Amino acid sequence: MDRRLLLQLGLGATLLPTQMWAATPDAPRLLVVFLRGAYDAANLLVPTSSSFYYESRPNIAIAKSAALPLDANWGLAPALADSIHPLWGKGQAAFVPFAGTNDTTRSHFETQDHIELGQADEGSRDFRSGFMNRLAGVLGAGSRLEAMAFTDQVPLILRGNLPVANQALRDLGKPAINAAQAQVIAGMYANTRMANTVSGGFEVRDEVSKEMAGEMEAASRGAIAAKGFALEARRIARLMRERVTLGFIDVGGWDTHVGEGGATGQLATKLGELGKGLALFADEMGPQWNNTVVVVVSEFGRTFRENGNRGTDHGHGSAYWVLGGGVKGGRIAGEQVEVKAATLFQNRDYPVLNEYRALFGGLFRRMYGLNDAQLAQVFPGASARDIGLV
Repeated sequence: MDRRLLLQLGLGATLLPTQMWAATPDAPRLLVVFLRGAYDAANLLVPTSSSFYYESRPNIAIAKSAALPLDANWGLAPALADSIHPLWGKGQAAFVPFAGTNDTTRSHFETQDHIELGQADEGSRDFRSGFMNRLAGVLGAGSRLEAMAFTDQVPLILRGNLPVANQALRDLGKPAINAAQAQVIAGMYANTRMANTVSGGFEVRDEVSKEMAGEMEAASRGAIAAKGFALEARRIARLMRERVTLGFIDVGGWDTHVGEGGATGQLATKLGELGKGLALFADEMGPQWNNTVVVVVSEFGRTFRENGNRGTDHGHGSAYWVLGGGVKGGRIAGEQVEVKAATLFQNRDYPVLNEYRALFGGLFRRMYGLNDAQLAQVFPGASARDIGLV
């Protein structure tokens, strides 16, 4: 029985790690946060020097006086005043505008797949091979490295040759595989080369679930909020401090076609929640924050001009966030262009000037010392571009 059959039986929501190690204190940590739904980057990283921005968004633009100044051209959404802006001030946050993929379908599903797979723009796709799984393979399955998805199922980005653990922390009280099912599955793998992998994976899952269930009981006394990304962020940090070196989580609800808001409103509320969670993650990492890089991405951006419903529609270029104690932050990184009508992509969207595979490739070269051949295994057909993020 292989993992595909487990999934067909409905027992595959928790796939299993090759071996669980305690991560060495100085090992680099990478957390990728995927904002599913395509968040509006122009109301996060505000082009305050652009009169065209204010002309294009008469109802939802963030006033220059309200935006938190970053440099002469850009400001930050005020919803992040108490979370991400302090990290910027410490040089621990950078933003990369005009970032994204060459995919122009403006389809959530197509573009999410495109990014998670990280494969060549042309040709067929292998949906069994995500770029974070390939990264784990290049870094070495036998090294003190563990990848984990903090999601209901193993996402495309972490699917591949290396088995990967996943745990949806918000549903710790409802394990996808109960004890009886785990025993049956372990028996199926007895006396095979996968026996230790299977049994070890269930032990890890049970250990994590017990630890987090106790914390959920404490939350009922008001120690930690019971819901929201902020709670999950602290949990993720505790795991990444001790054992997980490659992590992934996705956050939904960013498809703001109607009533997006500006300095306050729907989008600002979500950004505030996300920022709070990321700041709590940084705090909970403690000294390990200096070895950690968090990259926040989304499948694409939004239309630059607001629509008739005071929202924004599916666009193209976005802005990525790069956070970490060792990040060369306090700056807007990557290739940029003046924000005006003439520079829009197809007269509607931010262009993509910082292709995501090139950006990640340059980051991985810095973080892990990967050479061109290794980077080609992670991102076939792409050329890494180092923009000095770490």
